[in-house]
Amino acid sequence: MPASNRRRSGRTRVRAQAPSAPAAGPVYITRQVHFNAAHRLHNPAKSQAWNKKQYGLCTNPHWHGHNYVLEATVAGRPSPETGYILDLGELKRILHEAIVEPCDHRNLNDEVAFLRGLNPSTENLVVAFWNRIAPRVPAGELYCVRLYETPRNYAEYFGPEGRR
Repeated sequence: MPASNRRRSGRTRVRAQAPSAPAAGPVYITRQVHFNAAHRLHNPAKSQAWNKKQYGLCTNPHWHGHNYVLEATVAGRPSPETGYILDLGELKRILHEAIVEPCDHRNLNDEVAFLRGLNPSTENLVVAFWNRIAPRVPAGELYCVRLYETPRNYAEYFGPEGRR
């Protein structure tokens, strides 16, 4: 065996590496989670005819469901020590605690306390979800919440300032 491949004293020599250069601008990380839920789009201040015209089958009094896909994007600069803005495992935990656990296999109109009184359109849900997620993000800044109701229909929210 060549000397260059031999270990000394059973240890591998590890070279210390200099930290990488800080990012010139923000970096964006995204975590995706899934949940299934039922809802009904309905404005109780309006007639059933109005609701039917506005929402079609989505105002069915017996509900309908979706396989939702939620994406949360956090912006920031990677830590020089870890290389992370935020550990994606931590972001996953936040999304599960704030959104998946209370919403999965639930009726969004009736069973989710933080959605009570809200007409659960995809647009309204992304804003409500932002309000649950943003205060829990310990590093970086919540940049965008995107919610897919179907593979072809989604809404995204960039926060109260609407940055993009």
